Amino acid sequence: MDDSDYYPGVLDAVMEQVRSHIGEGRVADYIPELADVDPDEFGFSIATVDGGMYSTGDQARTRFSMQSITKVFTLALVMRGHAGSDVWKRVHREPSGNAFNSLHQLEFENGVPRNPMINPGALIVTDQLLSDTGDAVGELRKLLCEETGDPDLHTDNLVAESESRSGDRNRALAYLMASFGNIRNPVPEVLDHYFRQCSITVSCEELARAGLFLARRGRRADGSELLSVSDTRRILAVMLTCGTYDAAGEFAYRVGIPCKSGVGGGILAVVPGQCTVAAWGPGLDAKGNSVTAALALEAFTDVTGCSVF
Repeated sequence: MDDSDYYPGVLDAVMEQVRSHIGEGRVADYIPELADVDPDEFGFSIATVDGGMYSTGDQARTRFSMQSITKVFTLALVMRGHAGSDVWKRVHREPSGNAFNSLHQLEFENGVPRNPMINPGALIVTDQLLSDTGDAVGELRKLLCEETGDPDLHTDNLVAESESRSGDRNRALAYLMASFGNIRNPVPEVLDHYFRQCSITVSCEELARAGLFLARRGRRADGSELLSVSDTRRILAVMLTCGTYDAAGEFAYRVGIPCKSGVGGGILAVVPGQCTVAAWGPGLDAKGNSVTAALALEAFTDVTGCSVF
């Protein structure tokens, strides 16, 4: 069946499952600028490896804060070529089982984060990218603009400033790792790049396009290689096991494809070789994952049978 006949039916099924739940959950009010986002918004987009785009929800083209979803892209940037081998000496690849900003676990494990999908691990990756390029947030924005084809993707400075004002836990994580010798650049500089990269805004359609290199096994929109096939597989494995904070097991059970969520309410999911899916609903559950985006992805895999299991 042609995609143009198939995916509209999938979108109808997704909306049927999600419609009555739109608005559920609680926005990330501990970041003041995100506290004002309307919880009743919802968007859902599917980008296929052959260039198709299929969307539903009134806000599929509304931009939202990427937050932790950026961790996938910064990890890809440090892993490109052979440059990424060093980062795995500084961060592990195991699920955390604790909150994404846990200090206790980090101190117990001598300043080495459990994985790159939680805040301390992402700070290590940002630190590495800053050492590699001199401009971590600039490299991330460049990648996103090139993969989406939109040169107008930017950091929302109000969100970045809000994150900085309320970012004492991230400061504590960074300084704790620095005390173990696991931060190489000045901590304030690393935090500035981290806050600004998390505050880049995208729509569901843009996010789905940006992530397609993962579905294409490392190939970028222009056909060049960003990652090897094996490194792409490894990033997808980390997304599956660690990408939804300490709810990764629940997501593997309910959704069954690699996902990365962010407290801005977005989730990026990948069906290797076929498509990427981006869902957005600002209301979060107790683990920090979007309620409606998770429901939408569960409906998507139920309807399509796209689970990797």
